[in-house]
Amino acid sequence: MKKQLLLFIVISIISSVALGTVRLPAIIASNMVLQQQSTVNLWGWADPSEKIYVTTSWNNVTDSVTGTFNATFKIRIKTPAAGGPYAITIRGWNTITLENIMIGEVWVCSGQSNMEMSNTVQMKEEMPKSKNDNIRLFHIPRATSQYPQENVQAKWDVCGPESLNGFSAVGYFFGKKLQQQLNVPIGLIETAWGGTPAEVWTPSDIIFGDPVMKEAASQLKETPWGPYVPGYIYNAMVFPITNFGIGGTIWYQGEANTGIGSTYEWTLSNMIGAWRKAFDKNFPFYYVQIAPFHYGLRYEGAVIMEQQSKLLKYPNTGMVVITDLVDDIEDIHPKNKYDVGIRLANLALVDNYKQNIPGARSPMYRSMEINKNKVTLSFDNAPNGFLTKEKAKPTEFYVAGADKVFVPADVKFEKDKIILFSKQVPVPVAVRFSFSNTAMSNVFSKEGLPLAPFRTDDWELEKVKDK
Repeated sequence: MKKQLLLFIVISIISSVALGTVRLPAIIASNMVLQQQSTVNLWGWADPSEKIYVTTSWNNVTDSVTGTFNATFKIRIKTPAAGGPYAITIRGWNTITLENIMIGEVWVCSGQSNMEMSNTVQMKEEMPKSKNDNIRLFHIPRATSQYPQENVQAKWDVCGPESLNGFSAVGYFFGKKLQQQLNVPIGLIETAWGGTPAEVWTPSDIIFGDPVMKEAASQLKETPWGPYVPGYIYNAMVFPITNFGIGGTIWYQGEANTGIGSTYEWTLSNMIGAWRKAFDKNFPFYYVQIAPFHYGLRYEGAVIMEQQSKLLKYPNTGMVVITDLVDDIEDIHPKNKYDVGIRLANLALVDNYKQNIPGARSPMYRSMEINKNKVTLSFDNAPNGFLTKEKAKPTEFYVAGADKVFVPADVKFEKDKIILFSKQVPVPVAVRFSFSNTAMSNVFSKEGLPLAPFRTDDWELEKVKDK
């Protein structure tokens, strides 16, 4: 009898262990931030037909879901206004308790090395004072896959000197500004990889299903610093988090696409669309126009800048211009990441959070009018007009006639318009401003943001080595 009882106990223990199969992806964990005032997903793995109960401490409500025949589960829960810390209990045959959870705003920080960059003087100065329970960090390590993956090797950390070490400087300064202005918890998800083109961040079926993008992708070459095959980073570093509720995305990338720059607007708009579909949300997408740099071929960088400006017509996007934040045109990594993060944050605060921050957008070319030998340029985002630093002569404006020869223009500011003329061009037909790889003009809105580079022509650009 005692042997039978012992055997029953052993079998019961083994059975309970075997049935204790509720598991969660890395992004569903203690210390995470859930998007406020929305319906978010909690998901993971469990036995088929296993009943799973989810209790949230902010309302003490218990919801339930049943494991699928594929041994997965997903449940949607409503989140309150920002606050915390809270706890979530997930109970099947086993019980998982998630603690120190905050409700707030969640942002993905993505791109290549200028988003990935962390070891700056500004960050070193920030480290000792970076402890902040209301900022949480989730840093996805570099990984690739031929097929979409279900999980990543990462964890949520409370922001502080140890967890911030190696985290995106742009992402951190962006998140810190939001946290200060909104006074809500901020979750930052970094998924970035230096030297990678937009195609590897885009689902492969999107790239290969379009003749233009497929042809451009065929020109990408193997490099020693990162993947080049379409979809490989998306599968491993984006797809696994697409069930997670986010507020938006910031993006700093484009340098790796300079060799195939003419298709960049089309590729990135398709990437944004694919991400929004995967996340099931038309989230805001704010990006950084690449900085001046001495590229190998003339106009390589200028074309990407132009393509990025054109992308602004894509819904719910915004761009920050950083032509004034470059310390060395021979270094593709400008050191000032603080102001980049602040400009992105100001854009989000104005567009997404409806705060009143004058001059959050850089002036953008809108139209031109030619009257005899003068060109009148009109702009968006310059209601109070323009200035130059130290009242210097405006630089980087050029005009051309029908001969397509550009010469420096004389410049006059007139309220929110700019007037150009040149004795060498009696009949102007086209204008270029800062349209080169390395131009850093001194023209700003009166609110202090640089005028974005542009050209009014669509003439073929010569492919020669940059000087």
